Amino acid sequence: MRLALTLAACCLATACAPTAEAPKTETVATTPDFTAKGMTARTLPELADALSSGKLSSEVLTQAYLDRIEAVDRNGPTLQSVLSLNPDALAQAKASDARRAAGESLGPLDGVPILFKDNIETLDPVATTAGAYALKDNITERDSPLVAGLRAEGAVILGKTNLSQWANFRSESSVSGWSALGGQVRNPHMLDRSPCGSSSGSGAAIAASLAAGAVGTETNGSIICPSNVNGIVGFKPTVGLVSQQHIVPISASQDTAGPMTKTVTGAAMMMDAMVLDYPIQDAFGYANRLDASSLNGKRVGVLRFAQGETVDIQDRFNAALKGLEAAGAELVEISEFNSGVENYGQKSYDVLLYEFKDGLNEYLANAAPAVTSRNLETLIAFNKTNESEMAVFDQSIFDKAQAKGELTEDTYITARDDVQRGTGVEGIDRLLRENDVDMLVSPSGPVASRIDPINGDVWPSWAGAGYLAAVAGYPHITVPMGDVHGIPIGLSIMGGAGQDAEILSYGYAFEQATNLRVDPQYLRNAEDRPELAKALSAK
Repeated sequence: MRLALTLAACCLATACAPTAEAPKTETVATTPDFTAKGMTARTLPELADALSSGKLSSEVLTQAYLDRIEAVDRNGPTLQSVLSLNPDALAQAKASDARRAAGESLGPLDGVPILFKDNIETLDPVATTAGAYALKDNITERDSPLVAGLRAEGAVILGKTNLSQWANFRSESSVSGWSALGGQVRNPHMLDRSPCGSSSGSGAAIAASLAAGAVGTETNGSIICPSNVNGIVGFKPTVGLVSQQHIVPISASQDTAGPMTKTVTGAAMMMDAMVLDYPIQDAFGYANRLDASSLNGKRVGVLRFAQGETVDIQDRFNAALKGLEAAGAELVEISEFNSGVENYGQKSYDVLLYEFKDGLNEYLANAAPAVTSRNLETLIAFNKTNESEMAVFDQSIFDKAQAKGELTEDTYITARDDVQRGTGVEGIDRLLRENDVDMLVSPSGPVASRIDPINGDVWPSWAGAGYLAAVAGYPHITVPMGDVHGIPIGLSIMGGAGQDAEILSYGYAFEQATNLRVDPQYLRNAEDRPELAKALSAK
């Protein structure tokens, strides 16, 4: 789909020669200003405060987001980050305003509009599709427990976000952010750059101020990566803390949903609603335990082996480390790591293939009656007859998953146990213990590559070690640590199982000490950056 962008300037300086009378000036193409202003530019906690104090109504706020989605997501830069809208959103907002007027507010999130990745079921009259035609009529009329938790606190269910189809688990040559139903999600910072997957729509939507908060899901990097490249906060909780019921699955051992917001406080507030049964250690909630001084006196394990080869990322990472030190942390260098698992890559992939087949078969068997594909085998057959599904990439992962057996097979059990040991007990746990540190930090990922529907995802040298937390099922947060030529990058903070409150607080302390989030500029490409346009022009 073409971008509906117009240039404010007629041409690049290198394309048009000045007249004899005109002064010789250097100009650079600019884009219209789609920057959020007013209430939509505010963060989730700021909006919650404005709603609570009566300075803002939920109806006005919800309409403002709906208008901005029309202007920026459907038109303008055409981000395509929101796949569907809830027709009951405004009614929910009006109900919230009525509750507040009656002194019956349900909590701090009452009236706050939230978007959900479109693999998460809600009882609203909106299908849960995973971006696929096979599920386009999957209106189940049931809430995932995390949605029920947010709804119980009065959050407005604004709609569903686009995603990498089937949460980026359909093809080995996939394009992050593309789905057959929603098209290609665009990164609002630079429109030809990948929004990363699979919670790409959630990441782009929050960066572009299309909702106060969003929920993404992660199996291995699908909250952290889109949060990293879109310049927002993303939190992946300990697996099992947030219920995965009524969410289109990939992996029973790794899947989790998590909040994606502009600030750590917003993420913590959402977690307070999404977690229905608090662990004993988190009984006071997550937002109440955020402490700007929580890094003071803490030992931080610096994962140098995961900092990547990109000099710009290393520079931002080193600057972030100075921010940690300024907040009172002590840095401990960790230069190497070996999981000790033979054939780790193949084993971790096999675990996903086995669990995907098992989980998806169960999900499809209980999908809405209108869904005709009731297991993976019939889904594969459906896709073969639908040209729109196969227009960009194949279903090689589906085929490999279908060839796997049952979860009782020794191959699966051994692989699962090996990779969880190598990332958990012999991974994060060992790194924390042997280096006597409270947390592990690294870059959250690489600088976003270009969207490439011809070759599929082509990423530069990878930075980060998020796979450790993903496979082990441990908590992980990414917080913005600046940008490289306008493309955001983040700092990852990981910890042991159940240390969710601590990791959120460490992320909050870093955020408060550095404040490195950048707003998107909706540039067409790198040549819209003045320093790059000058460097790339003919001399």
